[in-house]
Amino acid sequence: MKNVIISCSAALALLISCSPSTEKKVDKGTSTEIKKDTISGPEPVKNAISKVDIPDDFSALVPIDILNSKSTDVYEKYGIEFSGNCYSCDLASLSITKDKMIWTNICDEKDTFKIVDFSISAEGNKTILKTSERVYILTQIDKAPVYELVIEGQKLDLNNKRISRYFTTKKALAMFKEHDCGDFEG
Repeated sequence: MKNVIISCSAALALLISCSPSTEKKVDKGTSTEIKKDTISGPEPVKNAISKVDIPDDFSALVPIDILNSKSTDVYEKYGIEFSGNCYSCDLASLSITKDKMIWTNICDEKDTFKIVDFSISAEGNKTILKTSERVYILTQIDKAPVYELVIEGQKLDLNNKRISRYFTTKKALAMFKEHDCGDFEG
């Protein structure tokens, strides 16, 4: 009799612990909470990104290139790219304000390409601008100021506006060794 009671108790405990209705109720409650947390998590991050202030220097960035890679003086190392500025006139300057990015042909101020839908964030010396197609990363690589631009995502194809890898501010351009086309008549 003792063995029958123990066997029935064990079988009853096994049946109760394996009940499908109890298991489903626990899983539904847990999965609903996880989904709610996952969905609501990213929202505050997006709001924080849009509130980053854009440096005033970004309103007039001009393209430069490495002229003397061995130089330790930043003003001799970088300067204007003669071909793109003076001969083919196909380089693009960049202007970034809080609501738009404007790529402009350096020889024709009317030849522009505007981007208005982007978010911005900052990480140390990097400013990151994101659109639905691309990520633009502007990194200040020298206090001169010299910025390196990296574009990730879909290729940015601008008609008659070639994008340089390096930029400086319009004010600082005069301090670089070569900053104009001189008497070039090409």
